[in-house]
Amino acid sequence: MRASFTSDSCKESQLDSLNPQSWLQVERGKLSKFSSRSSSSSSIESLIKVPEPPVQPFFKPVDYVEVLAQIHEELESCPPQERSNLYLFQYQLFKGLGEAKLMRRSLRSAWLKGSTVHEKLVFGAWLKYERQGEELISDLLATCGKCAQESGPVDVSSELDVDISSGSHETLSMMNGKHILRSVSFKIGDEKIVCDRQKIASLSAPFHAMLNGCFSESLCEHIDLSENNISPLGFREISEFSMTGSLNEVSPDILLEILIFANKFCCERLKDACDRKLASLVSSRDDAVQLMECALEENSPVLAASCLQVFLQELPDCLNDDRVVEIFSHSDKQQKMTMVGSASFSLYCLLSEVAMNLDPQSDKTAFFLDQLVESAETNRQKLLAFHQLGCVRLLRKKYDEAERLFEAALNAGHIYSVSGLARLGNIRGHRLWAYDKLSSVISSVTPLGWMYQERSLYCEGDKRWEDLEKATELDPTLTYPYMYRAASLMRKQDVQAALAEINRILGFKLALECLELRFCFYLALENYQAAICDVQAILTLSPDYRMFEGRVAASQLRTLVREHVDNWTTADCWLQLYDRWSSVDDIGSLSVIYQMLESDAAKGVLYFRQSLLLLRLNCPEAAMRSLQLARQHASTEHERLVYEGWILYDTGHCNEGLQKAEESINIKKSFEAFFLKAYALADSSLDPSSSSTVMSLLEEALKCPSDRLRKGQALNNLGSVYVDCGKLELAADCYINALKIRHTRAHQGLARVHFLRNDKIAAYEEMTKLIEKAQNNASAYEKRSEYCDRELTKADLEMVTQLDPLRVYPYRYRAAVLMDSHKEKEAIAELSRAIVFKADLHLLHLRAAFHEHTGDVLAALRDCRAALSVDPNHREMLELHSRVNSHEP
Repeated sequence: MRASFTSDSCKESQLDSLNPQSWLQVERGKLSKFSSRSSSSSSIESLIKVPEPPVQPFFKPVDYVEVLAQIHEELESCPPQERSNLYLFQYQLFKGLGEAKLMRRSLRSAWLKGSTVHEKLVFGAWLKYERQGEELISDLLATCGKCAQESGPVDVSSELDVDISSGSHETLSMMNGKHILRSVSFKIGDEKIVCDRQKIASLSAPFHAMLNGCFSESLCEHIDLSENNISPLGFREISEFSMTGSLNEVSPDILLEILIFANKFCCERLKDACDRKLASLVSSRDDAVQLMECALEENSPVLAASCLQVFLQELPDCLNDDRVVEIFSHSDKQQKMTMVGSASFSLYCLLSEVAMNLDPQSDKTAFFLDQLVESAETNRQKLLAFHQLGCVRLLRKKYDEAERLFEAALNAGHIYSVSGLARLGNIRGHRLWAYDKLSSVISSVTPLGWMYQERSLYCEGDKRWEDLEKATELDPTLTYPYMYRAASLMRKQDVQAALAEINRILGFKLALECLELRFCFYLALENYQAAICDVQAILTLSPDYRMFEGRVAASQLRTLVREHVDNWTTADCWLQLYDRWSSVDDIGSLSVIYQMLESDAAKGVLYFRQSLLLLRLNCPEAAMRSLQLARQHASTEHERLVYEGWILYDTGHCNEGLQKAEESINIKKSFEAFFLKAYALADSSLDPSSSSTVMSLLEEALKCPSDRLRKGQALNNLGSVYVDCGKLELAADCYINALKIRHTRAHQGLARVHFLRNDKIAAYEEMTKLIEKAQNNASAYEKRSEYCDRELTKADLEMVTQLDPLRVYPYRYRAAVLMDSHKEKEAIAELSRAIVFKADLHLLHLRAAFHEHTGDVLAALRDCRAALSVDPNHREMLELHSRVNSHEP
């Protein structure tokens, strides 16, 4: 979700209590940090209050592995027309897990497997919506001669088949013994149009009956059609169509006349031709709005689909148009069938998501979710629709409706909806009932972290603390437990413990709400230098971020804090950046770069540095935004080409990135161009001989002017290539030279050299130096674990899991050790401990292998299928799945 689902109860309790400016509009040192005065205590309390975690509008099954396996199994055997809905359900599951890449892949699969034009329209538009801001990538690929268009507009008229009866009927030359006239004239107003009787009769059954049947018109030479809302020009076109089978080029108004007339007289061929002709004229939102009404009234599917495509291609902007919202919100069942065929549920899933991202409390969001509930047919669709609408009703304080919807979702099998019911119970004063409701769930299923987090809201003191500790144990990615514990410690004036607690999660998950809380801590402590560091990091990640539940712009708070810190010169900033970069303080480095961007320094290179840091912090969207800004602010053509190359490389277009690097070098030889070319070549070439080319490129890069930050990186990379080629002396020289210019990560490369020289003690000591210098050192502990005996390895890997529970290697190592010791249950439990909060292919693969080893074929098959949902093309996984599947009873 791009939008935030915020707890109402917390909003209400804090509306008047916050006054951050009281901490800022004073001279430094004049406000005591933990004054006993009530005003200061009140300000501290308001600054560090933590809002309740929102009830998320996501699908969150108790056992996502089981559900993923079920989806994979169904995809193997279901009819083609059901596949896109299964991929949509898979998308919703990955969304609940927060797996953005897997979400997009599921959407693309839904688009590729769409069996109808309407599904293609919906999922194609969804993919485009998810790629907002990526238009530049398509443009860059085009400059490399590669087409990136994979989900563009559909030619609805040619793709959509409509089942129409021909309307042809056997003509009768005699009826009741009377000769039927060959021609007939139709009077419209003052004009008469002479037509071929049998050609007109062939247009539809009603015309055939009128002109050839037992009606009086069959004997008439002149028939008055003046009361049928058709103009003479329109009827002449109808007559022409009856002769030729095609429509001439006429105005849209005439086409609309003909369409309405054709529908009234059941002229299916004429109606279809008119439908397609009008569909080809839809080129703007205004056209689509005007024509959609007619398409729905006259049941014209081709025109309706063409109008729908225009709306969907303009998401999210078109949802700010009340006319469009009206069409989507108030269509009845038949109109939805005309507009989107059998893809109604998919359409309203998309519209609901876009509307929630814009404003989850808006009327349009509620309207679309109402339609989603109406469109839901299967149990899976219903539980998702009920839960999402329940979340929105809760936000809009429609408590009775929310309760009914959460109950329906729970009854359909969505256990997570109990969190909504518990919130409602608490709002109504039934706190003990809410606690018992969660306790009942915890005792009846395999408990998850969110269950304990939710139950903690309905108790106090030690019980609350225990539940939150259990929540973190089961799911260390939940942010609320860390924030609550940190805030509690801060209120008790245990400053170091409070900062340590919030730093625990910021060490592996750069959550904006956690950065905001730490900013508040520093504000309360009057540590303005640290506070500005955090607010500048927040603004780097999200330039429009608003703090204190959306009431204060982060940029405004930064302006206020700036008054309390010393101004740095450009030289100061570079010194600060070197210090932070060398100590692997990525958040601090982000902050310094943000500050440097305010100066007259070359902005292209700074935005590029920013993008490198953001990638290291696992913030790919923000990193791409910074890269695009680097391109925008490039001072030369060759610099711009380098940034374009990195944009292409980072989005998986390695060869095109390489092409941009070569173009840049042809203009001017530069460090960054050689570095990019070396990086892209190393990644794109499987030929071992390419190593020598990579080495020469990095050596060329080092001859070009650059700052020490990048030269340290180049030396480090060159050292890695030397190691891979067995040139250990040259590698060691590179790493030592990198360390001389404070590229701290070179300790890791030097440790590898020591290890390859059979000096594990030196390797261990080298990694220890890195651990001592680096602030973010989970990876350093992980690497050091390779250079010691089993007990020290175990200790280092336990430290890795404490520092970054998302790193999967420690779980796999511990599980393998347990398996070697014939402790199969414990080994599987170790893997399950991580799988429950991280959908990782390697963890699932290893657990599947363990299950196979213990003879639990069904469990092995389940894990295989779930893993193939994560990566359908993983070769080893496919082999294991095939082997296990052959043993299934």
